[in-house]
Amino acid sequence: MKNWKKLALLAVLPVLSLTGCDDDDDAADTLTDEARVLVVHASPNAPGVDLYVDGTKANTSALNYPDNTGYLTLPAGSRNIKVTAAGAGLGSPVIDANVTLEKDRNYSVFAAGPLSGLTPVVLVDDLTAPASGRAHVRFVHLAPDAPSVDVVVQGGNNLFSDIEFKEGTAFTPVNAGSYTLEVQPVGTDVAAVTTTLNLQAGKIYTVYARGFLNPPSGNTNTLGAGVIMNN
Repeated sequence: MKNWKKLALLAVLPVLSLTGCDDDDDAADTLTDEARVLVVHASPNAPGVDLYVDGTKANTSALNYPDNTGYLTLPAGSRNIKVTAAGAGLGSPVIDANVTLEKDRNYSVFAAGPLSGLTPVVLVDDLTAPASGRAHVRFVHLAPDAPSVDVVVQGGNNLFSDIEFKEGTAFTPVNAGSYTLEVQPVGTDVAAVTTTLNLQAGKIYTVYARGFLNPPSGNTNTLGAGVIMNN
């Protein structure tokens, strides 16, 4: 069931913001409005990349697969995000997108797909604190040649069902503890990926499928799972 299909996958369309000339106080407030953005290199055949926000480089060293930047604090509003090959400067970006960031919100941006079809997957991160004894976890499908998948607690029930490539779920509360999760192609009970997580009480996690189900010649980034602690 796709209750969360393409959850908060933001359109990469330009957004025009207009500010009245006589609203000096509001304009001053807007300058201090901020959002936080975490960028993940999830393209299994792309080289290291640089990230530019409104033309300014945001990383000090190349962001390599499957690393992430941690949360960056950015001004709210319409931001232009470019991803380029490391050291290439602003010429020939592989991603050039305008993304609207709302004040006080948190986002994850995944550079997803093969290099020939790299696209941004943008998710809103709800970092509301889990209840006592609980953790929050979500799943994002970022393996470009893998079919839709279920995420199953080994020996138990589906945690997430029928997740397509570039689709993310909502953060879901679970009891803190150790879990072995199986990522299974829909309609099978065969685990394409098995990973064990120790989910700590009060913590928030993103688990994502990464790599190739069938890597191209010369590529060793096989199907696996990445884990990000979001708080």
